[in-house]
Amino acid sequence: MGLMDRVRDQAAQLAQKTQEAAQEGRVMLDQAQARRRADAMFRDLGAAVYAERTGRGGPDGAAKIDRLVKALSRQEAEQGLGDSSSQPSGKEDSGPPPSAKEDSDPGASAKQGGDPPPSAKKGGGPQTTSMP
Repeated sequence: MGLMDRVRDQAAQLAQKTQEAAQEGRVMLDQAQARRRADAMFRDLGAAVYAERTGRGGPDGAAKIDRLVKALSRQEAEQGLGDSSSQPSGKEDSGPPPSAKEDSDPGASAKQGGDPPPSAKKGGGPQTTSMP
């Protein structure tokens, strides 16, 4: 095989690799644009729900929420939502986040029938600690 044949083969391989890289770049760009669109829809949905729940929603608030939910469902079905590190739907933990469990209301035990804190008992008065 001559020198020119090797050069042609290498050029063909380089052209193939360049086309593959360009295709991967287009796919990544499409995914980034889809994430941006989904993020904007989530932001709009959150604002619409907040306005509706606080009594500041307009007459078309419920229709806007329904429209955004349908659009997000369509987006999820076509391309998926979130980044690649997110869990597939159906496998997410449905409980509150760990910080919500730990940062629960300190008076919750009193509401559930537990003993109130010592400062809330009658005649308990202020508690002081003597320092040596």
